Amino acid sequence: MRSKNNSDSGAMSLNALEQIDFQNYWLIAKRRWKPTAAIFAVTLAGSSVMASLQKPTYVADGKLLLRSNRLPSLTGLGGESAGRISNLTMQSNPVRTEAQTVLSRPILQRTINALKLTDNAGNPLNPDVLAGSIKVKDVSGTDVLEITYEDQNPAKAASIINQVMSEYLASNVQENRSEAIAAREFIAEQLPKTEATVRQAESALREFKEQSGIADIKGEEDRLTETIGEIEKQIAATHTDLTEINTRYNTLSDTLNMSTERAIDVNALSQDNKVQQLSKQLQEAQTQLELEYIRFTGRHPAITSLEERVATLQNMLQDRIRETVANGDISETDLSPGDIRQGLMKDFVNAEVQRLSLASRLASLTTTRDAYRDRIRQVPRLEQTQRELQRRLDAAQSTYESLLKKLQEVELTEKQNVGTARIIEQAAIPQLPARSTSNLIILMGVVIAILMSLAAITFLELGDKSIKTIKEARDLFGYTWLGTIPHFGKPVTNRSNKLEWSIPELPVRDAPRSTVSASYRMMQANLKFLSLDENLKSIVITSSVPREGKSTVAANLAATMATLGRKTLLIDADLHHPSQHHIWHLTNVSGLSHLIVEPNRGKDSIVPVLENLDVLTCGVIPPNPLALLDSKRMAALIESFEEQYDFVIVDAPPLIVAAEALTLGKIVDGLLLVARPGVVDHASAVTAKELLAQSSQNVLGIVINGAVSENEVQKSYYDHDNYIETSVVGAL
Repeated sequence: MRSKNNSDSGAMSLNALEQIDFQNYWLIAKRRWKPTAAIFAVTLAGSSVMASLQKPTYVADGKLLLRSNRLPSLTGLGGESAGRISNLTMQSNPVRTEAQTVLSRPILQRTINALKLTDNAGNPLNPDVLAGSIKVKDVSGTDVLEITYEDQNPAKAASIINQVMSEYLASNVQENRSEAIAAREFIAEQLPKTEATVRQAESALREFKEQSGIADIKGEEDRLTETIGEIEKQIAATHTDLTEINTRYNTLSDTLNMSTERAIDVNALSQDNKVQQLSKQLQEAQTQLELEYIRFTGRHPAITSLEERVATLQNMLQDRIRETVANGDISETDLSPGDIRQGLMKDFVNAEVQRLSLASRLASLTTTRDAYRDRIRQVPRLEQTQRELQRRLDAAQSTYESLLKKLQEVELTEKQNVGTARIIEQAAIPQLPARSTSNLIILMGVVIAILMSLAAITFLELGDKSIKTIKEARDLFGYTWLGTIPHFGKPVTNRSNKLEWSIPELPVRDAPRSTVSASYRMMQANLKFLSLDENLKSIVITSSVPREGKSTVAANLAATMATLGRKTLLIDADLHHPSQHHIWHLTNVSGLSHLIVEPNRGKDSIVPVLENLDVLTCGVIPPNPLALLDSKRMAALIESFEEQYDFVIVDAPPLIVAAEALTLGKIVDGLLLVARPGVVDHASAVTAKELLAQSSQNVLGIVINGAVSENEVQKSYYDHDNYIETSVVGAL
């Protein structure tokens, strides 16, 4: 049940909102009815005049069938695309494309020349003018184009349609033939170039095969892989033999305790007969010397002779050794090795030779294997290059063959008159005039008048930046709404013919039973409700811009306070444009400025105007009003007045004009803002609100002044009979 009630209330709110929006539109139209009515009347009158000038016209129509020509497909000549209508994109429509072709300038120009069409001045008719009179549309669901032309001469209308269709058919056939001619010329131009491309591709492929040295590149990788495998086997066998020889070599080296070079030298000396003879003689001399050492003592001549012989043989032997081998450091024991040692040295030398041979073979095989590996790594690149060259050759050959085939087809197509349209209905001379367009012109005039009127209203509303209704003012400022003062007073015109508002009366004093007086009592009650928790003693009344009636509101609110028995003081603190002395018909010889500067002289500046109501005028306007109002003396005066009176009302300058209102707002209990629809604009209102927010003012609320009932959606504020209901709503 609750959800149903919520939905019902939501629907009622929506309906109320739609009603309010409609009423707002109605109010806008009421505000702008004069220019709107003038524009509507002028536009409607113009359309009526145009309708009255219309003469009877006749409409002739003909039909074209757009269809593919079957001759190329029946004869097998001309290719598949000859005589066909095709669209360029998925969104395009071939029938509509042909409709635009019918209205092309060349076709219309040939029609004008054939029929010798002229304008009213006797000059040849402009093709664009003729195109604007001819209508071409496609019949829905078919491939038929309907062409119509409207003219006051029925025979002329029919002849124009028939001529346009004939020119279109001729152009259609000529266009197909011209396409074939252009295609033939293009192919004939491209054939030599394509043939040269084929020759270049063949030459490039041949040069590649010659440079790479590979006839069959696909089998080259398998052959290289097989060869590398065989080389790997040889490397493994050679490595095994080398390991075996190294082992044998190391064993012989340890056994003989000599290097290979020394073994070679010893072997060479053992084969030298002279070395062997000298070695044998040296051994015999040494043996004989040893025997002589046994037989003789001291320096016996025989010993000396043998020693000299031994030394001579040794020198001769060393000289021979140096002549035979490079290294002469050979011991005498090495000159006569035994058969076993001599055999080991031969094996040692042979092992060294085999070891070097196997190492050289292993290095050669490794180099060969690496070369084959480099070669096999190059095979993919070579294969890719060959494939690319082969693709180029295949593409060039395919293009060349395709061009040859197309050339034959185009040459045959060029000899055929292939068209894609035909006339299925000639235009007949119309016997009856077309439907009168007068009513249509008037109807269009009404629609245009309405649109222009709405555009004028929109333009005027967009150009008017002022706040127009109470709702706009309340929504824009967002402050507590304390009351609405209806408009009263009459406008007057000054000497410069500028509209101004007359000095308002004091309805609270002069018409206490009026709706305006009730509105001020409502505002007083709302202020009282605001100060239930705090004692509100003094307020500043200001506005965003001048002419919003803040001084009138201040004067009538002060009078309302006084009639309710509260002792009230009204201070005119607008030291720029004071007006309280005009409202109350007082002199402004002495006032607030004197009271601030000369306290003793200003005592008589406070003048009683009603029972419980005193007025303090502004006095002489000082050169710097802000300096006076922002002084300690002013704050002391406000504090003193709060002790003497029940309520103090300060009439301050507008916020955007001067800063006095913000200064005074800091020394009183609160600030009351007056807003007048039709006077204050959005920009000024936003600026005033920002100033109040930046200075942290205690804004008590907003009062809407000078509201006009005709501009408002809700008129209960101005209904005197509903005054009690309105007062209760405002108080809440």
